[in-house]
Amino acid sequence: MTDKKLAIIATKGSLDWAYPPFILASTAAALGYEVEIFFTFYGLKLLEKKMDVQVTSIGNPGMPMPMPMPVLLQTLPGMQGMMTAMMKAKMKKKGVASLEDLRSLCVEADVKMIACQMTVDLFDMDSSDFIDGVELGGAATLFEFAGDADITLFI
Repeated sequence: MTDKKLAIIATKGSLDWAYPPFILASTAAALGYEVEIFFTFYGLKLLEKKMDVQVTSIGNPGMPMPMPMPVLLQTLPGMQGMMTAMMKAKMKKKGVASLEDLRSLCVEADVKMIACQMTVDLFDMDSSDFIDGVELGGAATLFEFAGDADITLFI
């Protein structure tokens, strides 16, 4: 086992932004890194027991679409849900692990998950809605770990 450390700050709560922290954390843990993810703002959605995240194409011009779709069409009611279903189906077809499976891998690998206390308070969230093992902490908690980390990523 190595003494390497990886700190990740997860700030987004959409399907497309949920994969990187869990993929990188589970991979690093498998390679022997000590890993901590600090979830703040919309990233807290990734800690909820029932993770209900959707893909967001608005403001993401690099997102490949099965057909050209003007931004105006993307704003129509139901489009985000339809696009999420399409993305999940494509991921399943290609054998991409689900977010729930990736998160479970992180839990099994002892990846430490910290929920930002300030954001929990700001959004009147209830930490009992989070998966077991999540700790609450502030920016100082992040810096205690990230200050000694070999790699720190902001996602």
